[in-house]
Amino acid sequence: MSVSSGASTYMLFRIQKEKGRTPLSDIAAIIEKTGGDIVGIDVISSDHTGTIHDIAVNVFDQAHSQLISESLQKLDGVKIIHVSDRTFLAHLGGKIEIASKISVKNRDDLSRVYTPGVAGICTAIAEQPSKAYSLTIKRNTIAVVTDGTAVLGLGDIGPLAAMPVMEGKAMLFKQFADVDAFPICLDMKDPDEMVRTIKALAPAFGGINLEDISAPRCFEIEERLKRELDIPVFHDDQHGTAVALLAGLLNALKITGKQMSEIKVVVNGIGAAGIACSKMLLSAGVKNLIGVDRNGALHRNAHYDNPYWTEFAQITNPNVETGNLSEVIKNADVFIGVSAPNILKVDDVRSMAKDPIVFAMANPIPEIDPELAKPYVKVLATGRSDGHNQINNVLCFPGIFRGALDCRASEINEAMKLAAAQAIASVVTDDELSETYIIPSVFNQEVVKKVRDAVIEAAYRTGVAQKSMRDASYG
Repeated sequence: MSVSSGASTYMLFRIQKEKGRTPLSDIAAIIEKTGGDIVGIDVISSDHTGTIHDIAVNVFDQAHSQLISESLQKLDGVKIIHVSDRTFLAHLGGKIEIASKISVKNRDDLSRVYTPGVAGICTAIAEQPSKAYSLTIKRNTIAVVTDGTAVLGLGDIGPLAAMPVMEGKAMLFKQFADVDAFPICLDMKDPDEMVRTIKALAPAFGGINLEDISAPRCFEIEERLKRELDIPVFHDDQHGTAVALLAGLLNALKITGKQMSEIKVVVNGIGAAGIACSKMLLSAGVKNLIGVDRNGALHRNAHYDNPYWTEFAQITNPNVETGNLSEVIKNADVFIGVSAPNILKVDDVRSMAKDPIVFAMANPIPEIDPELAKPYVKVLATGRSDGHNQINNVLCFPGIFRGALDCRASEINEAMKLAAAQAIASVVTDDELSETYIIPSVFNQEVVKKVRDAVIEAAYRTGVAQKSMRDASYG
Protein backbone atom coordinates (compact mmCIF):
# COMPACT_ATOMS: atom_id res chain seq x y z
CA MET A 1 0.00 0.00 0.00
CA SER A 2 1.45 3.35 -1.00
CA VAL A 3 0.30 6.76 0.05
CA SER A 4 -1.02 9.07 -2.65
CA SER A 5 0.13 12.62 -3.22
CA GLY A 6 -3.22 13.68 -1.80
CA ALA A 7 -2.08 12.90 1.76
CA SER A 8 -2.04 16.24 3.50
CA THR A 9 -1.83 15.68 7.25
CA TYR A 10 1.67 15.98 8.64
CA MET A 11 2.31 13.90 11.78
CA LEU A 12 5.37 13.65 13.97
CA PHE A 13 5.92 10.29 15.68
CA ARG A 14 8.38 10.43 18.58
CA ILE A 15 9.55 6.88 19.27
CA GLN A 16 11.97 5.27 21.70
CA LYS A 17 13.91 2.39 20.16
CA GLU A 18 15.80 0.02 22.47
CA LYS A 19 19.34 -0.83 21.43
CA GLY A 20 19.77 -4.16 19.63
CA ARG A 21 16.04 -4.70 19.00
CA THR A 22 14.02 -3.71 15.89
CA PRO A 23 16.30 -1.80 13.47
CA LEU A 24 15.30 1.64 12.18
CA SER A 25 15.00 0.27 8.63
CA ASP A 26 12.23 -2.10 9.78
CA ILE A 27 10.41 0.77 11.48
CA ALA A 28 10.55 2.78 8.25
CA ALA A 29 9.34 -0.23 6.28
CA ILE A 30 6.32 -0.68 8.56
CA ILE A 31 5.36 2.99 8.17
CA GLU A 32 5.59 2.75 4.38
CA LYS A 33 3.72 -0.56 4.34
CA THR A 34 0.79 1.05 6.16
CA GLY A 35 0.71 3.87 3.61
CA GLY A 36 2.71 6.56 5.39
CA ASP A 37 4.99 8.87 3.41
CA ILE A 38 8.14 9.51 5.48
CA VAL A 39 9.30 13.12 5.19
CA GLY A 40 12.30 12.91 7.53
CA ILE A 41 13.88 11.10 10.49
CA ASP A 42 15.79 12.95 13.22
CA VAL A 43 17.73 11.66 16.21
CA ILE A 44 16.63 13.48 19.38
CA SER A 45 18.85 11.67 21.88
CA SER A 46 20.94 8.52 22.14
CA ASP A 47 22.65 6.56 24.93
CA HIS A 48 23.75 3.01 25.70
CA THR A 49 20.13 1.85 26.17
CA GLY A 50 18.72 3.10 22.88
CA THR A 51 17.70 6.06 20.73
CA ILE A 52 14.80 8.51 20.56
CA HIS A 53 13.77 9.44 17.03
CA ASP A 54 11.32 11.95 15.56
CA ILE A 55 9.80 10.54 12.38
CA ALA A 56 7.84 13.03 10.24
CA VAL A 57 5.17 11.32 8.16
CA ASN A 58 2.48 12.51 5.73
CA VAL A 59 -0.76 10.61 6.35
CA PHE A 60 -4.31 10.71 4.99
CA ASP A 61 -6.09 11.61 8.23
CA GLN A 62 -6.24 10.88 11.96
CA ALA A 63 -7.49 7.34 11.38
CA HIS A 64 -4.49 6.62 9.16
CA SER A 65 -2.18 8.05 11.84
CA GLN A 66 -3.77 5.75 14.40
CA LEU A 67 -3.18 2.74 12.12
CA ILE A 68 0.52 3.60 11.87
CA SER A 69 0.76 4.03 15.65
CA GLU A 70 -0.81 0.63 16.27
CA SER A 71 1.56 -1.02 13.78
CA LEU A 72 4.62 0.55 15.41
CA GLN A 73 3.53 -0.46 18.91
CA LYS A 74 3.64 -4.11 17.86
CA LEU A 75 7.36 -3.93 17.04
CA ASP A 76 9.85 -5.43 19.48
CA GLY A 77 11.60 -2.78 21.59
CA VAL A 78 9.72 0.17 20.10
CA LYS A 79 7.72 2.57 22.27
CA ILE A 80 5.73 5.54 21.03
CA ILE A 81 6.35 8.51 23.31
CA HIS A 82 3.80 10.79 21.62
CA VAL A 83 2.28 11.66 18.26
CA SER A 84 1.75 15.28 17.18
CA ASP A 85 0.19 16.76 14.07
CA ARG A 86 1.33 19.94 12.33
CA THR A 87 -1.35 22.02 14.01
CA PHE A 88 -0.30 20.90 17.49
CA LEU A 89 3.33 21.53 16.62
CA ALA A 90 2.50 25.08 15.55
CA HIS A 91 1.03 25.72 18.99
CA LEU A 92 3.95 24.45 21.06
CA GLY A 93 4.83 27.22 23.52
CA GLY A 94 2.05 29.41 22.14
CA LYS A 95 1.88 31.29 18.83
CA ILE A 96 2.80 34.81 19.91
CA GLU A 97 5.45 36.57 21.96
CA ILE A 98 6.35 40.05 23.24
CA ALA A 99 9.47 41.61 21.74
CA SER A 100 11.39 44.73 22.76
CA LYS A 101 11.78 47.58 20.28
CA ILE A 102 14.93 48.85 22.03
CA SER A 103 17.96 46.85 23.14
CA VAL A 104 19.25 47.35 26.68
CA LYS A 105 23.03 46.87 26.45
CA ASN A 106 24.46 49.16 29.09
CA ARG A 107 23.67 51.32 32.13
CA ASP A 108 22.78 54.32 29.97
CA ASP A 109 20.20 52.30 28.03
CA LEU A 110 18.75 51.00 31.28
CA SER A 111 18.43 54.50 32.75
CA ARG A 112 16.50 55.71 29.69
CA VAL A 113 14.02 52.86 29.36
CA TYR A 114 13.56 52.30 33.08
CA THR A 115 14.60 54.19 36.17
CA PRO A 116 15.39 57.05 36.54
CA GLY A 117 14.58 58.30 33.02
CA VAL A 118 11.14 56.73 32.75
CA ALA A 119 9.90 58.84 35.67
CA GLY A 120 9.78 61.89 33.40
CA ILE A 121 7.60 60.00 30.92
CA CYS A 122 5.24 58.91 33.70
CA THR A 123 4.96 62.49 34.93
CA ALA A 124 4.21 63.77 31.44
CA ILE A 125 1.36 61.28 31.07
CA ALA A 126 0.03 62.03 34.55
CA GLU A 127 -0.14 65.71 33.65
CA GLN A 128 -1.62 65.07 30.19
CA PRO A 129 -3.20 61.58 29.90
CA SER A 130 -3.59 61.81 26.10
CA LYS A 131 0.20 61.51 25.84
CA ALA A 132 -0.20 57.80 26.63
CA TYR A 133 -1.12 57.43 22.95
CA SER A 134 2.24 58.77 21.82
CA LEU A 135 4.48 57.52 24.63
CA THR A 136 3.15 53.97 25.29
CA ILE A 137 1.89 50.94 23.41
CA LYS A 138 -1.71 52.10 23.94
CA ARG A 139 -1.78 53.78 20.51
CA ASN A 140 -1.50 50.45 18.69
CA THR A 141 -2.63 47.74 21.09
CA ILE A 142 -5.91 45.81 21.25
CA ALA A 143 -7.14 43.49 23.99
CA VAL A 144 -8.78 40.35 22.61
CA VAL A 145 -11.11 39.42 25.47
CA THR A 146 -13.13 36.27 26.06
CA ASP A 147 -14.63 34.20 28.85
CA GLY A 148 -14.53 31.02 26.77
CA THR A 149 -18.30 30.49 26.79
CA ALA A 150 -18.91 30.31 23.02
CA VAL A 151 -15.67 29.20 21.39
CA LEU A 152 -16.01 28.32 17.70
CA GLY A 153 -18.48 25.44 17.48
CA LEU A 154 -17.18 23.99 20.74
CA GLY A 155 -19.38 25.98 23.12
CA ASP A 156 -18.50 26.71 26.74
CA ILE A 157 -15.02 25.21 27.04
CA GLY A 158 -13.64 27.78 29.47
CA PRO A 159 -10.96 30.48 29.36
CA LEU A 160 -7.91 28.20 29.29
CA ALA A 161 -9.15 26.22 26.31
CA ALA A 162 -10.06 29.47 24.54
CA MET A 163 -6.46 30.71 24.62
CA PRO A 164 -5.38 29.19 21.25
CA VAL A 165 -8.21 31.02 19.47
CA MET A 166 -7.36 34.32 21.13
CA GLU A 167 -3.68 33.88 20.29
CA GLY A 168 -4.64 33.20 16.69
CA LYS A 169 -6.74 36.35 16.61
CA ALA A 170 -3.77 38.34 17.92
CA MET A 171 -1.59 36.88 15.16
CA LEU A 172 -4.08 37.94 12.49
CA PHE A 173 -4.28 41.48 13.85
CA LYS A 174 -0.50 41.76 13.60
CA GLN A 175 -0.01 40.06 10.25
CA PHE A 176 -2.81 41.76 8.36
CA ALA A 177 -2.88 45.24 9.91
CA ASP A 178 0.22 45.60 12.11
CA VAL A 179 -2.02 45.98 15.15
CA ASP A 180 -0.51 44.63 18.37
CA ALA A 181 -3.05 42.47 20.18
CA PHE A 182 -2.95 40.50 23.40
CA PRO A 183 -5.26 37.65 24.51
CA ILE A 184 -7.16 38.22 27.75
CA CYS A 185 -9.05 35.11 28.92
CA LEU A 186 -11.23 35.87 31.93
CA ASP A 187 -12.24 33.20 34.42
CA MET A 188 -15.68 34.64 35.11
CA LYS A 189 -19.18 34.62 33.65
CA ASP A 190 -21.06 37.32 35.51
CA PRO A 191 -21.64 40.29 33.15
CA ASP A 192 -21.17 42.86 35.93
CA GLU A 193 -17.85 41.33 36.92
CA MET A 194 -16.71 41.14 33.31
CA VAL A 195 -17.56 44.78 32.64
CA ARG A 196 -15.74 45.90 35.78
CA THR A 197 -12.68 43.82 34.91
CA ILE A 198 -12.45 44.94 31.29
CA LYS A 199 -12.85 48.56 32.35
CA ALA A 200 -10.04 48.09 34.86
CA LEU A 201 -7.78 46.68 32.12
CA ALA A 202 -8.71 49.31 29.53
CA PRO A 203 -6.05 51.98 30.31
CA ALA A 204 -3.36 49.81 28.70
CA PHE A 205 -5.25 49.35 25.42
CA GLY A 206 -6.40 51.45 22.47
CA GLY A 207 -9.38 49.18 21.79
CA ILE A 208 -11.28 46.10 22.99
CA ASN A 209 -12.14 43.18 20.70
CA LEU A 210 -14.69 40.95 22.43
CA GLU A 211 -14.63 37.34 21.27
CA ASP A 212 -16.52 34.09 21.82
CA ILE A 213 -18.84 35.30 24.59
CA SER A 214 -22.20 33.55 24.69
CA ALA A 215 -25.51 35.27 23.94
CA PRO A 216 -27.40 37.06 25.34
CA ARG A 217 -24.67 38.08 27.82
CA CYS A 218 -22.49 39.36 24.98
CA PHE A 219 -25.06 42.02 24.08
CA GLU A 220 -25.18 43.50 27.58
CA ILE A 221 -21.39 43.38 28.01
CA GLU A 222 -20.73 45.13 24.72
CA GLU A 223 -23.45 47.74 25.17
CA ARG A 224 -22.24 48.70 28.65
CA LEU A 225 -18.58 48.84 27.67
CA LYS A 226 -19.39 51.03 24.67
CA ARG A 227 -21.21 53.45 26.98
CA GLU A 228 -18.60 53.45 29.73
CA LEU A 229 -15.31 53.45 27.81
CA ASP A 230 -13.84 56.08 25.49
CA ILE A 231 -12.04 53.54 23.29
CA PRO A 232 -13.53 51.33 20.54
CA VAL A 233 -15.32 48.18 21.68
CA PHE A 234 -16.18 45.64 18.99
CA HIS A 235 -17.71 42.18 19.39
CA ASP A 236 -16.35 40.47 16.31
CA ASP A 237 -18.68 37.45 16.42
CA GLN A 238 -21.54 39.89 15.90
CA HIS A 239 -20.25 42.75 13.83
CA GLY A 240 -17.36 41.15 11.95
CA THR A 241 -19.74 38.53 10.61
CA ALA A 242 -22.28 41.22 9.71
CA VAL A 243 -19.75 43.39 7.86
CA ALA A 244 -18.38 40.46 5.82
CA LEU A 245 -21.90 39.29 5.05
CA LEU A 246 -23.01 42.69 3.80
CA ALA A 247 -19.89 43.01 1.64
CA GLY A 248 -20.71 39.73 -0.07
CA LEU A 249 -24.39 40.56 -0.45
CA LEU A 250 -23.68 43.95 -2.04
CA ASN A 251 -21.83 42.18 -4.85
CA ALA A 252 -24.26 39.26 -5.06
CA LEU A 253 -27.10 41.70 -5.67
CA LYS A 254 -25.13 43.26 -8.53
CA ILE A 255 -25.11 39.86 -10.20
CA THR A 256 -28.84 39.27 -9.74
CA GLY A 257 -29.79 42.86 -10.59
CA LYS A 258 -31.94 43.16 -7.47
CA GLN A 259 -32.16 46.14 -5.12
CA MET A 260 -31.54 46.01 -1.38
CA SER A 261 -34.84 47.74 -0.65
CA GLU A 262 -36.87 45.26 -2.71
CA ILE A 263 -35.56 41.87 -1.59
CA LYS A 264 -37.04 39.43 0.90
CA VAL A 265 -34.36 38.13 3.28
CA VAL A 266 -34.67 35.18 5.64
CA VAL A 267 -32.09 34.97 8.44
CA ASN A 268 -31.91 31.59 10.16
CA GLY A 269 -30.39 31.61 13.66
CA ILE A 270 -31.22 34.63 15.82
CA GLY A 271 -28.29 34.61 18.19
CA ALA A 272 -25.49 37.14 18.46
CA ALA A 273 -24.41 36.89 14.81
CA GLY A 274 -27.97 36.62 13.46
CA ILE A 275 -29.16 39.75 15.24
CA ALA A 276 -26.08 41.75 14.21
CA CYS A 277 -26.35 40.59 10.60
CA SER A 278 -30.02 41.51 10.52
CA LYS A 279 -29.45 44.99 11.94
CA MET A 280 -26.64 45.57 9.46
CA LEU A 281 -28.87 44.57 6.54
CA LEU A 282 -31.64 46.85 7.80
CA SER A 283 -29.14 49.71 8.03
CA ALA A 284 -28.10 48.97 4.45
CA GLY A 285 -31.67 49.35 3.19
CA VAL A 286 -33.38 45.95 3.51
CA LYS A 287 -37.05 46.38 4.39
CA ASN A 288 -38.45 42.85 4.37
CA LEU A 289 -36.33 40.70 6.69
CA ILE A 290 -37.62 37.70 8.61
CA GLY A 291 -35.70 36.04 11.44
CA VAL A 292 -36.20 32.34 12.07
CA ASP A 293 -35.09 30.31 15.05
CA ARG A 294 -35.99 26.89 16.49
CA ASN A 295 -39.63 27.83 17.10
CA GLY A 296 -40.15 29.42 13.69
CA ALA A 297 -40.37 32.98 12.43
CA LEU A 298 -40.08 35.79 14.96
CA HIS A 299 -42.87 38.36 14.74
CA ARG A 300 -44.22 41.29 16.73
CA ASN A 301 -47.44 39.58 17.83
CA ALA A 302 -45.60 36.89 19.82
CA HIS A 303 -44.23 37.06 23.36
CA TYR A 304 -40.59 36.19 24.01
CA ASP A 305 -38.76 35.80 27.32
CA ASN A 306 -35.61 36.96 25.54
CA PRO A 307 -35.72 40.80 25.46
CA TYR A 308 -33.39 40.87 22.48
CA TRP A 309 -35.84 38.74 20.49
CA THR A 310 -38.65 41.08 21.49
CA GLU A 311 -36.67 44.05 20.20
CA PHE A 312 -35.74 42.12 17.05
CA ALA A 313 -39.36 41.18 16.33
CA GLN A 314 -40.43 44.83 16.51
CA ILE A 315 -38.08 45.92 13.72
CA THR A 316 -38.39 42.91 11.36
CA ASN A 317 -40.99 40.78 9.57
CA PRO A 318 -43.18 43.68 8.37
CA ASN A 319 -45.83 41.34 6.97
CA VAL A 320 -45.98 39.30 10.19
CA GLU A 321 -45.29 36.00 8.46
CA THR A 322 -45.50 32.93 10.68
CA GLY A 323 -44.36 29.33 10.40
CA ASN A 324 -41.16 27.37 10.14
CA LEU A 325 -38.21 27.96 7.82
CA SER A 326 -39.73 25.98 4.95
CA GLU A 327 -42.87 28.11 5.11
CA VAL A 328 -41.38 31.60 5.33
CA ILE A 329 -38.57 31.00 2.85
CA LYS A 330 -41.05 30.79 -0.03
CA ASN A 331 -40.33 33.56 -2.57
CA ALA A 332 -37.37 34.81 -0.53
CA ASP A 333 -34.54 36.35 -2.55
CA VAL A 334 -31.85 35.75 0.06
CA PHE A 335 -31.19 33.12 2.71
CA ILE A 336 -28.68 33.95 5.46
CA GLY A 337 -27.68 31.03 7.67
CA VAL A 338 -25.86 31.54 10.97
CA SER A 339 -27.34 28.50 12.63
CA ALA A 340 -26.87 24.74 12.30
CA PRO A 341 -25.74 22.14 9.74
CA ASN A 342 -28.08 20.79 7.07
CA ILE A 343 -31.12 22.74 8.22
CA LEU A 344 -31.91 24.12 4.75
CA LYS A 345 -33.39 21.58 2.32
CA VAL A 346 -33.20 21.49 -1.47
CA ASP A 347 -36.98 21.93 -1.66
CA ASP A 348 -36.62 25.09 0.44
CA VAL A 349 -34.15 26.54 -2.06
CA ARG A 350 -36.36 25.56 -4.99
CA SER A 351 -39.24 27.49 -3.39
CA MET A 352 -37.24 30.73 -3.27
CA ALA A 353 -37.61 33.59 -5.78
CA LYS A 354 -35.82 33.61 -9.13
CA ASP A 355 -32.00 33.76 -8.91
CA PRO A 356 -31.82 33.04 -5.19
CA ILE A 357 -28.81 33.98 -3.09
CA VAL A 358 -27.81 31.55 -0.32
CA PHE A 359 -25.25 32.39 2.35
CA ALA A 360 -24.93 29.17 4.38
CA MET A 361 -22.35 30.22 6.96
CA ALA A 362 -22.56 27.56 9.68
CA ASN A 363 -19.06 26.20 10.23
CA PRO A 364 -17.62 23.66 9.62
CA ILE A 365 -20.82 22.15 8.17
CA PRO A 366 -23.07 24.68 6.38
CA GLU A 367 -26.86 24.83 6.49
CA ILE A 368 -26.97 23.03 3.13
CA ASP A 369 -24.40 20.98 1.24
CA PRO A 370 -23.06 23.33 -1.46
CA GLU A 371 -23.18 20.53 -4.03
CA LEU A 372 -26.88 20.00 -3.36
CA ALA A 373 -27.66 23.73 -3.50
CA LYS A 374 -25.54 24.62 -6.52
CA PRO A 375 -28.05 23.66 -9.29
CA TYR A 376 -30.75 25.87 -7.79
CA VAL A 377 -28.97 29.04 -6.65
CA LYS A 378 -27.54 32.02 -8.49
CA VAL A 379 -24.93 32.85 -5.83
CA LEU A 380 -23.75 30.60 -3.02
CA ALA A 381 -21.43 31.55 -0.15
CA THR A 382 -20.30 29.68 2.95
CA GLY A 383 -18.00 30.19 5.91
CA ARG A 384 -15.64 27.49 4.68
CA SER A 385 -12.24 28.04 3.09
CA ASP A 386 -12.43 25.09 0.70
CA GLY A 387 -14.98 26.60 -1.67
CA HIS A 388 -15.89 29.81 -3.46
CA ASN A 389 -17.12 32.96 -1.71
CA GLN A 390 -15.92 32.46 1.86
CA ILE A 391 -17.55 34.91 4.28
CA ASN A 392 -14.68 35.43 6.72
CA ASN A 393 -14.36 37.90 9.59
CA VAL A 394 -10.64 38.29 8.81
CA LEU A 395 -11.76 40.57 5.99
CA CYS A 396 -13.10 43.00 8.59
CA PHE A 397 -11.53 43.31 12.01
CA PRO A 398 -7.90 44.05 11.07
CA GLY A 399 -8.77 47.00 8.83
CA ILE A 400 -11.57 48.25 11.09
CA PHE A 401 -9.30 48.45 14.13
CA ARG A 402 -6.41 49.79 12.05
CA GLY A 403 -8.61 52.68 11.00
CA ALA A 404 -10.11 53.21 14.45
CA LEU A 405 -6.68 53.33 16.07
CA ASP A 406 -5.19 55.60 13.43
CA CYS A 407 -7.84 58.28 13.90
CA ARG A 408 -8.19 57.50 17.62
CA ALA A 409 -11.90 56.84 17.32
CA SER A 410 -13.88 56.73 20.54
CA GLU A 411 -16.14 54.01 19.15
CA ILE A 412 -16.85 51.87 16.11
CA ASN A 413 -20.29 53.00 15.00
CA GLU A 414 -22.78 51.81 12.39
CA ALA A 415 -21.49 54.22 9.75
CA MET A 416 -17.96 52.88 10.16
CA LYS A 417 -19.18 49.29 9.82
CA LEU A 418 -21.21 50.10 6.71
CA ALA A 419 -18.20 51.86 5.23
CA ALA A 420 -16.05 48.80 5.95
CA ALA A 421 -18.52 46.52 4.16
CA GLN A 422 -18.65 48.78 1.11
CA ALA A 423 -14.85 48.97 1.06
CA ILE A 424 -14.51 45.18 1.12
CA ALA A 425 -17.04 44.84 -1.68
CA SER A 426 -15.21 47.45 -3.77
CA VAL A 427 -12.04 45.36 -3.83
CA VAL A 428 -13.81 43.06 -6.32
CA THR A 429 -13.97 45.07 -9.55
CA ASP A 430 -16.86 44.88 -12.00
CA ASP A 431 -14.60 43.03 -14.43
CA GLU A 432 -13.74 40.43 -11.79
CA LEU A 433 -17.24 40.01 -10.33
CA SER A 434 -18.89 36.64 -10.95
CA GLU A 435 -21.13 34.09 -9.22
CA THR A 436 -18.04 32.43 -7.76
CA TYR A 437 -16.18 35.62 -6.86
CA ILE A 438 -18.28 38.09 -4.90
CA ILE A 439 -15.84 38.71 -2.06
CA PRO A 440 -12.05 39.10 -2.03
CA SER A 441 -9.57 36.72 -0.48
CA VAL A 442 -8.45 37.51 3.05
CA PHE A 443 -4.91 37.61 1.61
CA ASN A 444 -5.75 40.38 -0.84
CA GLN A 445 -3.52 43.23 0.34
CA GLU A 446 -5.99 45.88 -0.83
CA VAL A 447 -8.59 44.84 1.73
CA VAL A 448 -7.03 46.25 4.92
CA LYS A 449 -5.96 49.48 3.20
CA LYS A 450 -9.41 50.17 1.75
CA VAL A 451 -11.22 49.24 4.94
CA ARG A 452 -8.88 51.38 7.03
CA ASP A 453 -9.35 54.43 4.82
CA ALA A 454 -13.14 54.01 4.67
CA VAL A 455 -13.41 53.59 8.45
CA ILE A 456 -11.34 56.72 9.08
CA GLU A 457 -13.46 58.77 6.67
CA ALA A 458 -16.66 57.56 8.36
CA ALA A 459 -15.23 58.27 11.82
CA TYR A 460 -14.52 61.91 10.90
CA ARG A 461 -17.87 62.26 9.17
CA THR A 462 -19.72 61.06 12.28
CA GLY A 463 -17.58 63.01 14.75
CA VAL A 464 -16.02 60.14 16.71
CA ALA A 465 -12.40 60.64 15.56
CA GLN A 466 -10.26 62.30 18.25
CA LYS A 467 -7.10 62.84 16.23
CA SER A 468 -6.49 65.50 13.62
CA MET A 469 -7.10 64.28 10.10
CA ARG A 470 -3.53 65.19 9.11
CA ASP A 471 -2.07 63.10 11.93
CA ALA A 472 -4.39 60.16 11.19
CA SER A 473 -2.98 59.89 7.68
CA TYR A 474 0.29 58.80 9.24
CA GLY A 475 -1.22 56.22 11.58
